[in-house]
Amino acid sequence: MQPKKPSTIRDVAAAAGVSTATVSKFINGQQRFSAEVEARMKTVIEQLGYRQNPLARSMVTGQTKSVGLAIMDVRNPHFANIVKGANRVAIEHDYNLLVVDLEESPKREQELLGALSRRVDGLIVSSRIPLETVDWLAQQGKPVVFFGAIQRQGVVAVRTDGYRAANMLGRHLASQGRKRFAYVGFPQARWNTERLQGLQDGLAQIGASARVFDVNLPTPEEGEAICSRVLLADDRPDAVVCYNDLVALGFMHEAQSLGLKVPDDVAVAGFDDIPLARYANPPLTTVDMQSERQGVVAMERLLGALAGNWPDADTLLEPRLVARQSTGRQ
Repeated sequence: MQPKKPSTIRDVAAAAGVSTATVSKFINGQQRFSAEVEARMKTVIEQLGYRQNPLARSMVTGQTKSVGLAIMDVRNPHFANIVKGANRVAIEHDYNLLVVDLEESPKREQELLGALSRRVDGLIVSSRIPLETVDWLAQQGKPVVFFGAIQRQGVVAVRTDGYRAANMLGRHLASQGRKRFAYVGFPQARWNTERLQGLQDGLAQIGASARVFDVNLPTPEEGEAICSRVLLADDRPDAVVCYNDLVALGFMHEAQSLGLKVPDDVAVAGFDDIPLARYANPPLTTVDMQSERQGVVAMERLLGALAGNWPDADTLLEPRLVARQSTGRQ
């Protein structure tokens, strides 16, 4: 059976007895008409099952009704939760969300962001991109909201207090009687510095500090790879804080493979409170960095900017310590 040909704007105009320009202005919200004319056009649109061509609409209004979201790694549940929060708000406001995975690849970031920018009305972007790319984005003529800490004049960001998050972890570990500490960081992330400082300040209450080790990527594989260097060193730490939950899960797995008991021999903690943290063995102590809430607020701020209400300050969210068995002595 030959499929039915979709109705066009000309079909609507003819059936409603108005011009195509009138129909276009009505459906795009550019002009109001008499109640009788609007009711007639609405009835015809419903009867014909007319669906507007998004490309045609964008040519008339200059708006795509789409927002771009650029994340560093789609496999990381932290970013997946940001997408979830942003998408929920986008749907509520009749916007489409286009997601780009930058794949932890600085070499392709501008290429990918440029292609995304041309297809959307505004952007939400991870602040882990280089500052030169931040400046380049500002020249693309589209409003941008970042998630994560970033120090740049005129840049709007939504972030969770990383200093406070790490400080809480340090104090928690100290309260558990831990004496020797290590931090497995990811220095490519801007918020790595504030996490390390928060941890060190939290440990200072017992006159302790953390030795610092770094991974090249925030992944379980990197946590697994660095574990032996941390735990087989002289003066082995009895508590390790990792840059994120993924690194912590890989680290904890390898520690157990080395014959160490978690948490009896070494406590392990991370950041983000991804779903897998709860189901690890033992369940992982972490800090809820409000990932999904970041996505919600970032989308709200961006939609506000698109409506002419540009936010005048960053939004700082409060972290929440989630203490589980990976840091409590059994």
